[in-house]
Amino acid sequence: MNDCLDANVLEQLYGGGTRLVALRSAGFNHVDLAAADRLGMTVVRVPAYSPHAVAEHAVALLLSLNRMTYRAYNRVREGNFALDGLLGFDLYGKTVGVIGTGQIDLIFADTMHGFGCQVVASDPFPNPQAKPFLEYVTLATLYASADIISLHCPLTPETNHLIDAEAINQMKGGVMIINTGRGRVVDTQAVIAGLKSGKIGRLGLDVYEEEEQLFFEDLSDGVINDDQFMRLTTFHNVLITGHQAFFTTEALTNIAETTLANIDAFESGEGTLHRLCAK
Repeated sequence: MNDCLDANVLEQLYGGGTRLVALRSAGFNHVDLAAADRLGMTVVRVPAYSPHAVAEHAVALLLSLNRMTYRAYNRVREGNFALDGLLGFDLYGKTVGVIGTGQIDLIFADTMHGFGCQVVASDPFPNPQAKPFLEYVTLATLYASADIISLHCPLTPETNHLIDAEAINQMKGGVMIINTGRGRVVDTQAVIAGLKSGKIGRLGLDVYEEEEQLFFEDLSDGVINDDQFMRLTTFHNVLITGHQAFFTTEALTNIAETTLANIDAFESGEGTLHRLCAK
């Protein structure tokens, strides 16, 4: 997931005889598809291993941040039963903004509607499967109206640093932002400024724009040199998990089965091949 398959790497792989690149993820922003096409290499992916896993993790971040359960857990273990700093809010009646409306997004939106929330969404390509309760609006309207904003969009040139200082300035004071999509959709420096000013009231991240140097490793015995990341960890209203939204038994099973099916289809010429090509 943190591999870099740029033109240089692909050319070396091709020179060594590689003709198939099998990704075990849905995301493919780390692959130079144009270079792969030029070399005649086939790139395949796992398009939907478990949208429920990611959507449910986004909800878990949201609920934990709202009621500060992670802070309460640590307090109770120390014998501190004070309620100071643990004040949350009713989700019922709140407006939830969803950016991106793929499978994950619709499951998340459906869940939030079940809490009694009004759900608004922004996507340049509206999903025909969107439920009647999901209202498409402009990004500006979403920013201005949402109490909670959840990001599920892929990383593209258009979504890189989509959540920047300009976007944050358009949001409600005290907005909650959840990102289980791609780290670089969020401008970390802008988010830190928003947290310091109080414009952002709560922040939940399962991804981080410089996560390649951090996530999936045990760095507990060393020094983390990423100053931006460490600054984020100083805020009591920030909850970060290490890209684990996908990490369920069902998702891992689907990833393995789809990856093997892709390889088999490539070798046999039969079956479904979840191929990626440059646009």
